[in-house]
Amino acid sequence: MLPDSRIDTVFRPDPNGPALVIEFTLAGAPYQILNGGPHYKLSPAVSIAVTTEDQAETDRLWEALTADGGSESRCGWLIDRFGVSWQIVPRELPVLLGHSNREAAARAQAAMMDMRKIDIEALRTAFNGGS
Repeated sequence: MLPDSRIDTVFRPDPNGPALVIEFTLAGAPYQILNGGPHYKLSPAVSIAVTTEDQAETDRLWEALTADGGSESRCGWLIDRFGVSWQIVPRELPVLLGHSNREAAARAQAAMMDMRKIDIEALRTAFNGGS
């Protein structure tokens, strides 16, 4: 799904039990996760943010991450089938939202608030004063 991504190691103290520690690389960045047991739950307070280059990449990742039981949220957020929260952020989004033309930026932000998956062209249209 993301280039330079892989599972590096899985530590399972009991060969028939669940993994305790998994080390993996996601888009070149190393991660380590720990299975703390059933009393620790995933939360959207922690998410993985991915910056995409264009609408095609945004669409591809969105579709892959919401497949097989994932769910859409608002403003470019989703939860994958494992319960992990993701933010799929087109590179242009923070440029438009942070633009010095505050009225145009506010229009883009208002448009974003009505979106699930970010639609770059719709953001540009709102930024430029269209509907």
